[in-house]
Amino acid sequence: QLQLAESGGGLVQAGGSLRLTCTASGRALSGYRMGWFRQAPGKGREGRELLVVIRSGGFTTYYLDSVKGRFTISRDNAKNTASLQMNNLKPEDTAVYFCAAAGETRGGWDYWGQGTQVTVSS
Repeated sequence: QLQLAESGGGLVQAGGSLRLTCTASGRALSGYRMGWFRQAPGKGREGRELLVVIRSGGFTTYYLDSVKGRFTISRDNAKNTASLQMNNLKPEDTAVYFCAAAGETRGGWDYWGQGTQVTVSS
Protein backbone atom coordinates (compact mmCIF):
# COMPACT_ATOMS: atom_id res chain seq x y z
CA GLN A 1 0.00 0.00 0.00
CA LEU A 2 1.33 3.40 -0.97
CA GLN A 3 1.32 6.01 1.76
CA LEU A 4 1.91 9.72 1.24
CA ALA A 5 2.90 12.41 3.69
CA GLU A 6 3.21 16.12 2.97
CA SER A 7 5.58 18.46 4.75
CA GLY A 8 6.85 21.99 4.37
CA GLY A 9 3.73 24.02 5.00
CA GLY A 10 3.62 27.00 7.31
CA LEU A 11 3.02 30.71 7.66
CA VAL A 12 4.66 33.05 5.19
CA GLN A 13 4.24 36.69 4.21
CA ALA A 14 2.91 37.62 0.81
CA GLY A 15 5.68 37.48 -1.76
CA GLY A 16 7.49 34.74 0.11
CA SER A 17 8.23 31.14 -0.86
CA LEU A 18 7.61 27.69 0.47
CA ARG A 19 8.60 24.25 -0.73
CA LEU A 20 6.22 21.40 -0.09
CA THR A 21 7.44 17.82 -0.18
CA CYS A 22 5.39 14.69 -0.58
CA THR A 23 7.21 11.63 0.73
CA ALA A 24 6.01 8.19 -0.26
CA SER A 25 6.42 4.94 1.60
CA GLY A 26 5.32 1.38 1.04
CA ARG A 27 5.91 1.42 -2.72
CA ALA A 28 8.12 3.10 -5.23
CA LEU A 29 6.68 6.32 -6.68
CA SER A 30 8.32 5.84 -10.02
CA GLY A 31 5.32 4.22 -11.68
CA TYR A 32 2.73 6.73 -10.46
CA ARG A 33 1.57 10.08 -11.66
CA MET A 34 1.58 12.66 -8.89
CA GLY A 35 -0.66 15.62 -8.34
CA TRP A 36 -0.86 18.57 -6.00
CA PHE A 37 -4.27 19.85 -4.88
CA ARG A 38 -5.38 22.51 -2.47
CA GLN A 39 -8.50 23.02 -0.40
CA ALA A 40 -9.32 26.59 0.52
CA PRO A 41 -10.82 27.51 3.90
CA GLY A 42 -14.50 26.74 4.15
CA LYS A 43 -14.50 24.35 1.22
CA GLY A 44 -15.06 20.64 1.55
CA ARG A 45 -13.24 17.85 -0.17
CA GLU A 46 -15.30 18.35 -3.32
CA GLY A 47 -13.88 21.86 -3.50
CA ARG A 48 -10.28 20.73 -3.83
CA GLU A 49 -8.51 22.34 -6.75
CA LEU A 50 -6.10 20.40 -8.91
CA LEU A 51 -3.01 22.55 -9.34
CA VAL A 52 -0.53 20.48 -11.29
CA VAL A 53 0.25 16.92 -12.32
CA ILE A 54 3.59 15.29 -13.05
CA ARG A 55 3.59 12.02 -14.93
CA SER A 56 5.89 9.12 -14.15
CA GLY A 57 8.13 10.17 -17.01
CA GLY A 58 8.33 13.76 -15.83
CA PHE A 59 5.84 15.46 -18.14
CA THR A 60 3.97 18.17 -16.27
CA THR A 61 0.60 19.83 -16.74
CA TYR A 62 -0.53 22.91 -14.84
CA TYR A 63 -4.29 23.13 -14.38
CA LEU A 64 -4.74 26.35 -12.44
CA ASP A 65 -3.82 29.51 -14.30
CA SER A 66 -3.25 31.48 -11.12
CA VAL A 67 -0.26 29.32 -10.14
CA LYS A 68 1.41 29.12 -13.53
CA GLY A 69 4.78 30.81 -13.42
CA ARG A 70 4.80 30.80 -9.61
CA PHE A 71 4.54 27.11 -8.68
CA THR A 72 6.83 24.36 -9.96
CA ILE A 73 6.34 20.65 -9.51
CA SER A 74 9.19 18.17 -9.52
CA ARG A 75 9.85 14.60 -8.52
CA ASP A 76 12.82 12.59 -7.35
CA ASN A 77 12.11 8.93 -7.83
CA ALA A 78 15.35 7.93 -6.14
CA LYS A 79 14.19 9.66 -2.97
CA ASN A 80 10.54 8.64 -3.48
CA THR A 81 9.42 12.25 -3.26
CA ALA A 82 7.51 14.84 -5.20
CA SER A 83 7.81 18.54 -4.46
CA LEU A 84 5.97 21.77 -5.09
CA GLN A 85 8.05 24.94 -5.09
CA MET A 86 5.80 27.91 -4.47
CA ASN A 87 7.12 31.41 -5.12
CA ASN A 88 5.57 34.86 -4.88
CA LEU A 89 2.85 33.54 -2.61
CA LYS A 90 -0.37 35.50 -2.28
CA PRO A 91 -3.00 35.55 0.48
CA GLU A 92 -5.39 33.74 -1.85
CA ASP A 93 -2.96 30.80 -1.90
CA THR A 94 -3.92 30.09 1.72
CA ALA A 95 -5.22 26.53 1.83
CA VAL A 96 -4.49 23.00 2.89
CA TYR A 97 -2.29 21.42 0.25
CA PHE A 98 -2.52 17.74 -0.60
CA CYS A 99 -0.47 15.44 -2.73
CA ALA A 100 -2.05 12.49 -4.47
CA ALA A 101 -0.92 9.55 -6.56
CA ALA A 102 -2.44 7.19 -9.07
CA GLY A 103 -1.31 4.63 -11.58
CA GLU A 104 -0.79 6.03 -15.05
CA THR A 105 -3.79 4.18 -16.46
CA ARG A 106 -6.14 5.06 -13.63
CA GLY A 107 -8.87 7.65 -14.09
CA GLY A 108 -8.87 9.14 -10.62
CA TRP A 109 -6.59 9.50 -7.64
CA ASP A 110 -6.07 6.47 -5.45
CA TYR A 111 -3.76 7.70 -2.72
CA TRP A 112 -3.80 10.92 -0.71
CA GLY A 113 -1.64 12.51 1.93
CA GLN A 114 -3.10 14.07 5.06
CA GLY A 115 -2.46 17.62 3.86
CA THR A 116 -0.28 20.47 5.02
CA GLN A 117 -1.49 23.96 5.91
CA VAL A 118 -0.15 26.94 4.01
CA THR A 119 -1.08 30.37 5.31
CA VAL A 120 -0.05 33.52 3.47
CA SER A 121 -0.40 36.78 5.37
CA SER A 122 -0.85 40.13 3.65
